[in-house]
Amino acid sequence: MARTDHSFPAGSGSPAAAPAALRGRGAVTNVRHRFQRDDRVQVDDGWSASGLPADFVESVPDSAFDGSAPDASASQTAGPAGRATVIPILPDTRSAPPAPKTTVTAEEARKILSRNDSPDIPFDVAANPYRGCEHGCVYCYARPTHSYLGYSPGLDFETRLVAKANAVEALRAELARPGYKPSPINIGSATDSYQPIERDWRLTRGMLELALETRHPVTIVTKNALVARDLDLLAALAQQNLVVVYISITTLDAGMARTLEPRAAAPWRRLEAVRSLTDAGVPVGVLVAPVIPFINDESMEHILQEAKAAGAHYASYTVLRLPWEVKTLFEDWLNAHYPDRAQRVLHRIEDLRNGRRNDPNFGSRMRGTGIWADLLRQRFTVATRKLGLNRTRLSLDCSRFVPPAGPGASASLFDGAAPGGEATGNAVSSGTAATDFQSPVDAKASSGVPFPGGLPAVSGAYGRGARQLRAMAAGQLSLFD
Repeated sequence: MARTDHSFPAGSGSPAAAPAALRGRGAVTNVRHRFQRDDRVQVDDGWSASGLPADFVESVPDSAFDGSAPDASASQTAGPAGRATVIPILPDTRSAPPAPKTTVTAEEARKILSRNDSPDIPFDVAANPYRGCEHGCVYCYARPTHSYLGYSPGLDFETRLVAKANAVEALRAELARPGYKPSPINIGSATDSYQPIERDWRLTRGMLELALETRHPVTIVTKNALVARDLDLLAALAQQNLVVVYISITTLDAGMARTLEPRAAAPWRRLEAVRSLTDAGVPVGVLVAPVIPFINDESMEHILQEAKAAGAHYASYTVLRLPWEVKTLFEDWLNAHYPDRAQRVLHRIEDLRNGRRNDPNFGSRMRGTGIWADLLRQRFTVATRKLGLNRTRLSLDCSRFVPPAGPGASASLFDGAAPGGEATGNAVSSGTAATDFQSPVDAKASSGVPFPGGLPAVSGAYGRGARQLRAMAAGQLSLFD
């Protein structure tokens, strides 16, 4: 294993220089993103101590600096014409800047499906109805994607959100293309599809309605109990072997969760969601992700035990990843919340990453390398074996797929599926017109902005089997094993 330099340089990484934590937010500042060419820095010009703007402070005459002692009687009796030499030093009563509020901007997406051929990701196709995530998880590997919008991966990622208002219609258009080959779509790979703004926008629910209409398999990864809102759709999909839901539980400590992932559902609520989904017949797995050394690593067995008690059938874990700007964000978060162990945590991460803060290589980026990675793998294997998790592998059914109607038509959600899960006729009713998009304030049903034009052709699924073999040869389990 590569030797790691554990020297600690003073400066911006010092706990004393860390920005103050913000209530209800994961990031403590807006870091400079990697495409930014200019930078703005706040500088104290010295006038803040007076509590008054510089224009309102009486100027000091030059005689005050010539070395002569001021005349006390003159200074006390000097009027406006004499230009008083005393500058009032008052307490700074200016209020602190207001906490950043969440804003949502609507956009019309040209396409909604994204494809990957990564050997250590268990899905080929993903759909993200939102950009950014209000959960504010400081460790989120998707934060650097906000840089492509010109926003900071810090506070901007959790406060300046983008909703793809036509997500449902864009997905319908792509699924209807000739030659489309179905493969399980992961909803929420670069954002949490059940983040708080989903209560109003209901884009994820609309995508599930379309999946049920077309009998298209989907997978969901979330850490919000809002997923239980869509039990009706998820249960209907589960009857046809078309869905699996993974709930991410990082810690059982509510206090730690409030700082680590401040606007995600509380841990006990996620366990309740696991129980509700299981009772409805929806296959559920739990992700202990990410595992952070000396922060939540001791909770792995407890999380798995509680998840099994709630009815989970599958489990997996990943080790903390710190790509691009996330390195700086996480270090600032550590110094703000855990200054006593910040350097110890960072050094252990380097031990897991061959002396670096981040390892982007396939086969090792998800679970690390070295003795500490082996120890985590052994703990997880023993715990899942004792609890009876991962005894079977779930394979979703792609053979039921029925291409959807065009953008000008929609179908009854539950047509074509009998109580036993068998198809009973056409799944598409071509005579029903699509509804226009409603504003989040008055939205009562899912819909999308009518898509104006065609979409670029998309290819079918890639060679999943070959990539899984390469990942197994590298000693890495699939993310959802």
